[in-house]
Amino acid sequence: MAKILIAFVVIAGAALYLLTKGGSDVSMGGEQHGSETQAPAAPATPAQK
Repeated sequence: MAKILIAFVVIAGAALYLLTKGGSDVSMGGEQHGSETQAPAAPATPAQK
């Protein structure tokens, strides 16, 4: 039982460390839906023959 608890603490600590070092691009808000989350569309180019 103690080994499971120690492993959980180590993994949770590593996850928190990686999230804090990830920078500002890590979102903890869950799934995002809407226009602010989608990449802008690429401009259309004419087909070349």
